[in-house]
Parts: sequence; C-alpha cells; structure tokens
Amino acid sequence: MKNSFSKTLKWSTSIAVITLVLAAIFTVVSSFFLNGVSWAIGMGIVFLIVLNGVIFDIIGVASTAANEVPFHAMASERVTGAKHAILITRNADRVANFCNDVIGDISGIVSGTASAAVVAELTVSIGNNTSSNLEYIVAIIFTSVVAAITVGGKALGKSYAINHSTFIIFQVGRLLYFIEEKLRIKLLSPAKKEKKRR
Repeated sequence: MKNSFSKTLKWSTSIAVITLVLAAIFTVVSSFFLNGVSWAIGMGIVFLIVLNGVIFDIIGVASTAANEVPFHAMASERVTGAKHAILITRNADRVANFCNDVIGDISGIVSGTASAAVVAELTVSIGNNTSSNLEYIVAIIFTSVVAAITVGGKALGKSYAINHSTFIIFQVGRLLYFIEEKLRIKLLSPAKKEKKRR
C-alpha cells in the first residue's frame, strides 16, 4: 500500500512538473506567433491549438479502449511500431492522463488566452470607434465558436477513438518507434504487468 502510494505520488509530482514546463512552452510559443499577426491568422492559430487538444484527446481515449492482443500478433511478425503499441496499451492510464489531462487542459487554457488576444486584435481592426457593445458581442461569438468546436471535436473524437482504437494506437506506436530509433528519445518504458485482455 505504501509502495503504491509512493509510486502514485512520484508520478503525480512528475506530471505536475511536466505540465508546468509544457504550459510555459505552449504560452510562449502561442504568444510569439500571435504577436503582430492579423486577427484572421490569429484565428487560424487558435483553431490549431484546439485541434492539437482534440488529437491528443483521441489518443488518450484510444489508449484505454485498445486491446493489446492484435499487437502481439503484429510484434511476432516484427511489424514496425507493434511493440510500442503494446507499451501504450500497458501504460494506458499514464498515456490517457498525459494526453487528456495535461495536453488537453493546457490546450484549453492556451486557446482561451489566445482567443482573448484575437478578439482584441479584431475589435481594433474594425475601428477605433467601435462601441463597447460590439466588442462584447464579438468576444462572445468567437469564444462560443471556439468552445463549441473544442467540445464538439472531442465528442466526435472520442467516438472515433473507441471504434478505431487499434488503428490509432498502431499509428502512434509507429511514431514512437521513429522517435526512439531515429531521435534516440525514449518516451515509454516497458510495463511489468500486461493489460487485462477482453
């Protein structure tokens, strides 16, 4: 029990530090790209941030829905990415936590901040004589659209992730294989316990 709590505490602390670093990076990068750009380009950047959150949400859901059995057959045939796909399913809780909570929440926060910057730029471009009411309406519309796309995209993504979890995790496994083999960066370590088969 104590050992389990210690591991949980260690993981929670690690993920908190990772979140802190990634949030800072996301904020700096988005602020850099939004600085001095037109509101139209700014909108595009906001939607890219939202899309990023949706994609990682799909990966997180797929990792918990995927069954590792098909990947064993692929691994026995030495299919590239199969072993990494097995690692993803065996570490599904951590993968889901990172993708859904860390990246997902950061994307939501950063997209909100970026939306405010875009609204400010849009109201300026409309004209200096813009009434406060118009500025308020523009802010509501754009923020509502971003929220609708975020929630709708994640809802659609969850359905796709559940129904195509094997395909999604296999593609992510191939990407991890490339990162590990070509860039020498190891993102997942082997799990001791096999994920329960269905």
